[in-house]
Amino acid sequence: MPTIRLLLLSTIFCASVLRSVSAAEVDVVNSPVPVVLQDRFHVQPENGAGDIPIRVSRDWTFAQTDVTRAVIIIHGWPRRDIDADKDLQQRAGALAEGTLFITPQFLTATDVTAHHLSSTTLQWQESGWLQGYDAKSPSPISSFTVMDAIFAHLADRTLFPNLKDVVLAGHSAGGQFVQRYAVVGRGEMNLIAAGIHVRYVAANPAAYLYFGDERPQPDGSFADARASCPGVSTWNNGLAAKLPTYLTRPVSPGALEDDYLQRDVIYLLGTADNDPNADALGQACAFKSQGATRLERGHAYFRYITAAADTARLPQRHRLLEVPGVAHRTFAMYHSVCGLAALFDKPGCVTTP
Repeated sequence: MPTIRLLLLSTIFCASVLRSVSAAEVDVVNSPVPVVLQDRFHVQPENGAGDIPIRVSRDWTFAQTDVTRAVIIIHGWPRRDIDADKDLQQRAGALAEGTLFITPQFLTATDVTAHHLSSTTLQWQESGWLQGYDAKSPSPISSFTVMDAIFAHLADRTLFPNLKDVVLAGHSAGGQFVQRYAVVGRGEMNLIAAGIHVRYVAANPAAYLYFGDERPQPDGSFADARASCPGVSTWNNGLAAKLPTYLTRPVSPGALEDDYLQRDVIYLLGTADNDPNADALGQACAFKSQGATRLERGHAYFRYITAAADTARLPQRHRLLEVPGVAHRTFAMYHSVCGLAALFDKPGCVTTP
């Protein structure tokens, strides 16, 4: 009898633990982040001011004469994968010499409240930051404006006299942020004016920003998708509606496309990121019109952007790099041969034709 009672209690305990784990997994997006980065970066555009948590591998308020490369890592949607910079610094070894690593952390009201943060801390809606929308408090500052400010700081030649390359990289939702910013971001101008090269690395994003209503078809062609999906070009999959206030000037999709085609962009895709039912994949028609999986959407967009470059008679500056056998895993993507090639120009990665 005691044995039966013990087994029964053990079963109840295990079931309780499983329920707790499942609940935590389900609520991971809306629950507060377990850790908030310690340092703060102050942003003060014309429409207000605010602070964002950040980690920088060196004190970038003083001149860093040996820094030749800066790698900025944007976290994913749950805002928890914030250690890719530290991990990369260890894994890359000699490749990371002379590299400044920067990790900003975009928080929500839930995070700020749970950690009792200062009222000056910028906070966005759950997915507002990755789409470039304005913070809800304390000032309506776009997450893209935060990136402009980081780029401007790196362009200061009194602080970084020998900086040659800046790489902005993000995985998953961070990849969406990076790819959209590569299209509409204004911060690159400061770096280019200082003679600094800029690269954008979008790893396994769920969707891409298109410049019109055409979307990939099963036969490899592209066709107007408005008939089956009227909102196909709503931001952040297109430029037709619900644009962030960051785009204050009239938007010319053609002009944005021309500029984007001339930027150094790498699409980093895991060949095993091919689950059509993956979390946060996006099942609305605007997302599904781009393809069934992250891998399929990445290949389709690369075909689209390659065709656009051919039509414009521009050299193809974008590249698609594949990581064999890796699914939706941040660290594994960055650790791979092609991940290190994208971030540090390590040789050995073969570009996908």
